[in-house]
Amino acid sequence: MNNTLTVSSSPHITSGESVSRIMLDVILALIPAGIAAVIFFGWRAALVIGVSVLSAVAAEAVYQKLMKKPVTIRDFSAVVTGILLAYNLPPTIPLWIVVVGAVIAIVLVKQIFGGIGHNFMNPALAARAILLAAWPVEMTTWESPIIDGVSNATSAATSSATVDGVSNATSSATPLAILKSGDGVWADLPPLWDVFVGRIGGCIGEISALALLLGAAYLLIRRVINWRIPITYIATVGLLTWFFGKDGLFTGHGLYHIFSGGLILGAFFMATDYSTSPVTPKGQIIMGIGCGIITTVIRILGGYPGGVSYSILIMNVATPLIERYTRPRIYGEVRGNV
Repeated sequence: MNNTLTVSSSPHITSGESVSRIMLDVILALIPAGIAAVIFFGWRAALVIGVSVLSAVAAEAVYQKLMKKPVTIRDFSAVVTGILLAYNLPPTIPLWIVVVGAVIAIVLVKQIFGGIGHNFMNPALAARAILLAAWPVEMTTWESPIIDGVSNATSAATSSATVDGVSNATSSATPLAILKSGDGVWADLPPLWDVFVGRIGGCIGEISALALLLGAAYLLIRRVINWRIPITYIATVGLLTWFFGKDGLFTGHGLYHIFSGGLILGAFFMATDYSTSPVTPKGQIIMGIGCGIITTVIRILGGYPGGVSYSILIMNVATPLIERYTRPRIYGEVRGNV
C-alpha cells in the first residue's frame, strides 16, 4: 500500500531536536555562570549546585517509580531544574534547604501536574518563592565574592532588607539593596564593571551577567530560544528604571537594574521556558513587557529589591489568557466567529 499521502492529526511540522538535546544545550549554556560562581564564591557554590541537581534527579526518579510511571531522568530536564534552582540560591544556604527546594520543584510543581510540558509555572522559580517565604533569612544572606584569594564571608557593607515583613540586618548590600534603601547614589554603588563581571554579592548563578550573556548567545545561535521575551523584558526594565529614578524623571540606574538581581538569568533562561511561556510571537512580546513592568513595580514601589521571580511566575499564570487573545486566525475563518 502506498503511504505517500497520509492523513493524520497535527502537528504536521516536526523538528529533529529532541527534549534531551534541547536540555543539553541549556546545560551547556549555563556552564559559564557556574564557573563564574565557583571563581567568586569558591567550591561551596559547586557543592550547592551538585546537591540541587542530584536531589532533583532523585526526586523525579523516586516519584515516577512510586507512581509506576516511566522514569524520564534521561531527558535531562530534572538536571536543568536542579541547576536553575541552585542558581537562584545564595552560596551560604544550608544544604537541607536545597534538598527541600529540589523536591518542591520536581514533585509539587512539575510531576504532580503531569511532568515536563504540563507544569503551569517554572518549577525552579516556584520552589525559590516557597523557600523565600519559609526561610527568608537563609535565602537573603549574601556572601561577598572572593577577591584576590581572600573570602569575605561577613561582607564589608550591610543593609537592612525586609522580605515578607522579616528584617535581615546582616545581609550584605547588593546593588539592588543599596538602590532600594534610598542610598543609591553613584558613590555608594559598586563599579558597574564589577556588577557586570560578577564581583558582587547575590545568588549563585545571577551575579555574572557576562557569563550569562555568553550562555544566552549560545542558545540564540542554536535557536533554542528567540529574542522576543528576553529582549523586551530587559529593555522594559532598563527603560522604566532609568525613567523613574528616585531623584526625578530620567535619573534612575537602569544599567544596574539590568545587570543585577537575576534579570539576565530570568530573562534568557526561565522566562523562555517552553511549557510556561506563550508560543505566539505577539504573546511572547506581551509576556516580556509584562514581566518588565511587574519587575519594575516591585523594585521601585514594593518592599522587595528583586522581583524577577515573582514577575515571571505571575506571567506564567497569565500565559493561557495571553495565548487565547494572540492566537492567529484560522485560515478561512470568518471574522467574528468563535
